[in-house]
Amino acid sequence: MIIAIDGRSGAGKTSLALELASLLRKHREVSLFHLEDIYPGWNGLVAGVDRYVQTVLTPLSQGLDAEWVSWDWEAHFDGEARRTATAPIVIIEGVGAAQLAARELLDVVIWVAADDELRKQRALSRDGETYAPYWELWAAQEEMLLAEYQPVHDADIVLNADGPAAARPTDTLAALGTIPELSNLLAPELLQQRERQIVADQLPFRGDTLGLFNRLFGKSRHAVWLDSSDAGALSGRNRFSLMADDGGASGQLALHSNGLTRLLINDVEVRLPGPFFSWLDRQWSSTGSNLEATAPGFQLGWLGYLGYELKRESGGSDQAAATPDAALIFADRAVVIDHQEHLAWALSFESSEESAQWLEEVREAIKPTAPAADRLGAEPIKIDLDDAALNAAAALRNSLSSEAKLRDSAAGYQNKVSQSQHQITEGNSYEVCLTTALDFQLDADPLALYALLRCANPAPFASFLRFGKLAVLSTSPERFLSISATGSLKAEPIKGTRRRDQDPAVDRALRDELANSAKDRAENVMIVDLMRNDLSRFADPESVKVSRLCDVESYASVHQLVSTIEAQLSPGASRAEAVAVAFPAGSMTGAPKISTMHILDDLEAAPRGVYSGAIGYFSRDGSCDLSVVIRTLVLNDGQASLGVGGAITADSIPEAEWDEVQAKAFGVLNALGLEFPEG
Repeated sequence: MIIAIDGRSGAGKTSLALELASLLRKHREVSLFHLEDIYPGWNGLVAGVDRYVQTVLTPLSQGLDAEWVSWDWEAHFDGEARRTATAPIVIIEGVGAAQLAARELLDVVIWVAADDELRKQRALSRDGETYAPYWELWAAQEEMLLAEYQPVHDADIVLNADGPAAARPTDTLAALGTIPELSNLLAPELLQQRERQIVADQLPFRGDTLGLFNRLFGKSRHAVWLDSSDAGALSGRNRFSLMADDGGASGQLALHSNGLTRLLINDVEVRLPGPFFSWLDRQWSSTGSNLEATAPGFQLGWLGYLGYELKRESGGSDQAAATPDAALIFADRAVVIDHQEHLAWALSFESSEESAQWLEEVREAIKPTAPAADRLGAEPIKIDLDDAALNAAAALRNSLSSEAKLRDSAAGYQNKVSQSQHQITEGNSYEVCLTTALDFQLDADPLALYALLRCANPAPFASFLRFGKLAVLSTSPERFLSISATGSLKAEPIKGTRRRDQDPAVDRALRDELANSAKDRAENVMIVDLMRNDLSRFADPESVKVSRLCDVESYASVHQLVSTIEAQLSPGASRAEAVAVAFPAGSMTGAPKISTMHILDDLEAAPRGVYSGAIGYFSRDGSCDLSVVIRTLVLNDGQASLGVGGAITADSIPEAEWDEVQAKAFGVLNALGLEFPEG
C-alpha cells in the first residue's frame, strides 16, 4: 500500500511522514522514502520527479524493492546507490510525490496545505542558510509543476497544516482508517477504536434543557440537539433527549453531496467517493456492537440529518440540493436526558484527563439551569410566554426582512393536485405525497428562533442542528424508523391532519372528524402497507406486525393519525441497508415509492433538501432513532425555507388539500409572527 504525502516546500510533509510512520510501525513494517534525496540539485525538481517515478515508484508499485541513485547535495552530483525495500505500507514524501505521472501508481494521496508565509518561515528555520539563496528558484519550479497538475484536487486526504501540529499524525491515522482499501491493513488500529470504553456519569436533572444546551454547546460550530420537547405530553412517545457536538478530541464532521462524502477530523479532510449508505454501513457497522449500555439509547456515535435527495440511492432520480445531502457529526462526548426519571448522563470516551474534564463541565452546566416549567402537553395553539420570551420573539419578528413567498400559488398547487390524481387514475401511483415550500429571508440567531418554535410546538422528535451557517429547526412529531441494539425495528408513519382550535368543543369535533375520516384512514393505511413492505426486506417476515392503526395524537397546533409497524431485523442483516431501503419515509413519497418519486420530481421541479429526509442518531451499539423532517424550518446563510405538503389520493379535493398545507404551516409561521401568504 503506497501512500504519497505531497505539498509545497515548508508545508510540514517531512514531519508528518516521520510521525505517521512511527505510529504505523507499531503493528507492521513501513518503508519511508524522501524525494529530497533524489532531486538532482536546486534546479532539478522536474527531473527529480521523473527519476522518482521511474526508479522508485514503479518497482515499489510492482511489489519489488527500489534501487535508485541519490543526490549528493554537497558535491552537487549523483551520490551513492540506495535501496528502498517494499513493505506492507510505503510512505513517499516530498514535492511532486503525487504528480500526474505518479498518481495511477499510488493507493492514497495526502496533500499538506499551509499558508505561503508560514511555509517559508518553516523551511528556512529548518534548513537555514543552505536553503535561503534558492527559495525563489525552487518556488518557481513548484509553480510550474503545479500549473500542469494540482494533486490537491484529486487527493484522498487534505491536511491544513496552519493549525496545531500536535494532533496531525493521530488525526491523519484516523483519516486513513476511514478509507475502505486500508481497512484490512489497519485492522489493529480500527479494532482499538471500536473497543474504546465509555465513561458515564449519572446526575439528577430537573432543569431546563434549552439552558443546558446553550451552556454546553451554544458556541459550538457543529452541534446537534435531539429534543423531546413534549416529554410530559400524553403521547409519551419519546422520553429521552440528547445533545452533542464534534468538539471532543476524536470528534468528526461528515458532509455528503452528490456521491462524495467529506469527512473532517479537526484539520484533516478525507474525501470518500461512493454512495452515502455504503459509507454509513462501514462507519456504523465498524463500531462496537457488543457495548454494555452506559446510558439509555445512545452510546456515542453519529448524529445529524439525511436529506431527501439521498433518494438517488434507493431508486429515485439524481437531483442537486443547495444543502448537503447528509450532514452528521461523530460525537465522542454527549449528554443524554431521561425526562421521565429526571436523570442526565454525561458520556465520553475513557481517557482519564479529557473525560474527567468533560464530566466536570457537565456538572457545572447543570447547576445553574432553572427548573423546567411543567407542561401539560398537546395544549392547542396559544402558549403563555414570559416577558423575556416575548422580547425575544419581538426581536426575531423584527429581523424578518421579507414576507414569506410561496413556491406555488394556491391555483398552481391545486393544479398539481389534479395532475397527481391523473397519475393515480392512469395507474402510475396510489398516493402522491405532494409538497411545496415557503421561502423568506431571515437574519436571526437560530437557537433563539428554535426556542420560540419548541415553546409553541412541543413535539416528541423536535431537534436543533447547527452545521456552520446551516441550521435545522424541527418540531417533528413523526418517527421515521428506530432500530434497537437487539434489532427491533419500529416505524410510526403519520398521515391525516386537522388543525387545533381554542374552543374545546370545536377542537373535539375536529379530532373526531379526523378519527372517522375514510379518506385520511385510507391514506394512512396505504403508507402502513408500504412501510411493512420496506421493513420486511431486512426483517424476519413473521415478525412484521402493525401494533396500532390510525390512532389520533394531538399536538399544539394539529391532530394527527399515527400508526406503528414493528419487526425484528434478520440475523446478519445490514442495519444501514435497512435504513436505506426504507428511505425516504413512505409518508413523504406515496406509494408505490419509486414510481411516485419520479412523478413528484416532475411535479415539484425542485429539490426538497433537508425537508422530507430524516434526523436522528446512529449509535455505536448498533441502535438508531430517526424522525421524519416535517414541521421544520431550514436556515441556510440568511435564507429560510419551510416545506409543507400532503398526501393526494383519487378522492382528494384540491381546495381541501390547500387548506391542509396551511394547517401544517401554521405552527411554525405562528411562532414567527407570520401569516400564511395569500396567493
